[in-house]
Amino acid sequence: MVKIKQIIEGKIASLDEVGNGILYSGKDRIFVRHVILNEVVRVRVVKKLQKGYAGELLEIIKPSENRGKVNCGIYDRCGSCQLLHMKEQAQHTYKLEYLQNLCKQAKELSLKCEGLLSMEDPYHYRNKMIIGFQRDKRKKIRAGFYEEFSHTIIPYQNCLLHPKECDEIVQTIVKLMEQMRIEPYDEDSRRGLLRHVILRYGEVSKQIMVVLVVNSVQFPARRNFVNALVKAHPQITTIVQNINTRKTSIVLGNEERVLYGKGYIEDTLCGLTFRISAKSFYQINHAQTEVLYKKAIEKLQLKGNEKILDAYCGIGTIGMYAAGFVKEVMGVEINKDSIKDAKDNAYRNHVKNIRFICDDAGSFMQKMAQQKEKLDVVIMDPPRSGSDECFIRSAVGVKPKKILYISCNPQTQIRDLKLFKKLGYEGKEVLGVDLFPHTFHVESVVLLTKIRN
Repeated sequence: MVKIKQIIEGKIASLDEVGNGILYSGKDRIFVRHVILNEVVRVRVVKKLQKGYAGELLEIIKPSENRGKVNCGIYDRCGSCQLLHMKEQAQHTYKLEYLQNLCKQAKELSLKCEGLLSMEDPYHYRNKMIIGFQRDKRKKIRAGFYEEFSHTIIPYQNCLLHPKECDEIVQTIVKLMEQMRIEPYDEDSRRGLLRHVILRYGEVSKQIMVVLVVNSVQFPARRNFVNALVKAHPQITTIVQNINTRKTSIVLGNEERVLYGKGYIEDTLCGLTFRISAKSFYQINHAQTEVLYKKAIEKLQLKGNEKILDAYCGIGTIGMYAAGFVKEVMGVEINKDSIKDAKDNAYRNHVKNIRFICDDAGSFMQKMAQQKEKLDVVIMDPPRSGSDECFIRSAVGVKPKKILYISCNPQTQIRDLKLFKKLGYEGKEVLGVDLFPHTFHVESVVLLTKIRN
């Protein structure tokens, strides 16, 4: 029986779905961060978990040949890049085997993994960054990321996943806060002004949006702050004040004011220009999103006369790309801000065979089914939690010839595919696309077709 504070040595027997190593002591499992399969390690047992124990890595006695150099000063504390200690080929192998194992475990699906498409240069790819602020023990303002499972900010200077100019903007914001006596928000007292800063970056356009999330309608020294920030970083295209006075972990509030520029940025994806506002959903990794969309449309083998519904359409990215290959596209999205951007995007790109509807996609398809309307293709890209039974039944109800399921969580995708199969649709292959290098996350695509009786 493992005891807390016990020191244990052993070999990492396997890795779990989030990149933790599993070390066995008898029948007990100890989960260890930042290790690699078959490494011999020394760990201290620190916490009882529901499925075993958490272990603190004390020493790597025998490192793996797949271990790479970590050029990040906060890696031990920051939980964002779970696989940064692995060489790029090892990360590829880990994610590919993860997808392959998911397929094997879901025996009733007879699903095969056709591969994983990784990124050539997997650094500085994030086009959206969320930064928090706190005063440290010396009362200095620090900008950074929340430590995993806590509300403590880990200060940073630069991140291997961020565009360098965005990190420079963050450091200037800290200096301006100190100079202008702008207090960071404190969650306990609910005092202070600046809660978060969100930066959005156009990979092609090089446009930058800065969103200042504040705890008050009033923003003292607002004009001076904006002027000083733009003077220091003239590449900033727009600055938006977002007001969030709620006691919540949700970053953005509902009210916004444009302080500088147009209130949005633009970027080009798959040859189309998209307007991106503060609340718009836009894939994090530009280069790999193009890979994902092109492979997804290839899978559909479109003939040009199809009628497509793009559920969870966001600002219309994949739907507008698909519109170049089909007769008609309908994009459905419940977020009003995203629909506004989507309509504007279609107009700007002269895409005339697409229309956008602000509605719940499941409810919309139920109405279509009741009116005996049919679709050739449904494209779905739900959140990490996956879809739900109501949506899946609604999708099947419009009797599409094909359903293209894109997911940022293959586990919930596999769960949903089981219900799809019961309802008469199945997929044969899953393709992985690595949109999130150095993390355990991976995107997956499955084409579903109607089972022939």
